Amino acid sequence: MMECWRWFGPQDPIHLSDLPQIGATGVVTALHQFAPGIVWPEAEIAERKAMIEAAGLTWAVVESLPVSEEIKTQGPDFKSHVTAYKESLTALAAQDIRTVCYNFMPILDWTRTQTQAPQDHGGTAMLFDLAVFAAFDLHILRRMDAPQDYSDAVQEAAARAIAALDDSAKVALTRTVIAGLPGANDGWTLEDVRARLATYDGISATRLRQNLIDFLAEVAPHAESLGMRLCCHPDDPPFPLLGLPRVMSSTDDYAQVLTAVDTPANGATLCTGSLGVAADFDPVDFVTRLGPRIHFAHLRNTVRLPSPDPMRPGFLEAPHLMGDTDMVVTIRALMGEESRRRAEGRDDHIIPMRPDHGQALLMDKERESLPGYPLIGRMRGLAELRGIMAAVQAGGT
Repeated sequence: MMECWRWFGPQDPIHLSDLPQIGATGVVTALHQFAPGIVWPEAEIAERKAMIEAAGLTWAVVESLPVSEEIKTQGPDFKSHVTAYKESLTALAAQDIRTVCYNFMPILDWTRTQTQAPQDHGGTAMLFDLAVFAAFDLHILRRMDAPQDYSDAVQEAAARAIAALDDSAKVALTRTVIAGLPGANDGWTLEDVRARLATYDGISATRLRQNLIDFLAEVAPHAESLGMRLCCHPDDPPFPLLGLPRVMSSTDDYAQVLTAVDTPANGATLCTGSLGVAADFDPVDFVTRLGPRIHFAHLRNTVRLPSPDPMRPGFLEAPHLMGDTDMVVTIRALMGEESRRRAEGRDDHIIPMRPDHGQALLMDKERESLPGYPLIGRMRGLAELRGIMAAVQAGGT
């Protein structure tokens, strides 16, 4: 597998020049300066690519070329945004960048209630607590339909959670919940969130899934013609929040969408941390069923936490080898898929991976980093994953 590192561009406090010491050879990045729906200029892509290659690295995966809310809801500018997406793919292909990760989560991307939960070893980790999230939804956002989405047990837990928060803690919780991808929604207010939620009135999971299929029916054949691979990231967490539908939360969800648009360019990002929050997720089954369409892997781990709703557990971002997902059998399955592709003669037999998220350890706690993306915590994760890959390659059990 190709060892990659997510880098957020020139403003990232971790420099490209650091990555050879970490051992990564591939870079996962994007042009975050362009809003969804805007065409990425080829000149800007070429400039970023040259910057990466000057450091002796390869731009392995675009994460993310974001899908706009207009596309997700099929709003008035849906068609022009799809056209812009295809033009961006063309510009990327012209620079020989072939793998694009995206997601189809409504409004918010990954959602947590704490980004620096203290750990016994002295570091910190990101955490999701359903009772605390429900406290935000019911008592801070005060979403009109929120009570319908929570059982009595969850509402009682939420009442206890909100009572334990002072005003500064409520502000911190609000910022954490609406943060989404790092830096994406810094300016959002509660009114902004309510207004965006209203754009999904009447959009069920069935409708959202069809919108995804409609999008892919347009862009995947274009990507195929360019020799590109699209790979959808799963919902994080893999269950509905804020009354919004989620449609990429399980292996069956992926199977349905990949079958509906049955072209090799329409693929999956296997994120073991997101999907692994669900107690019934089996990563080996995911690889067995969908292996030929896995174009990218996020190898991260989570530990499920007690929750007043067993279908929506809390979870903690765990060290990469210490969570609920068996990373050894996962990597063995992925490397087996690589061997199968190699035997078929596929030119994409090497699957790019990156250590996704990480606990903040040692100097991470003092240095600037984006939530979930510390240097030491991710470097530890990559080293552990590299060890598993070496053992599997050597025939270890």
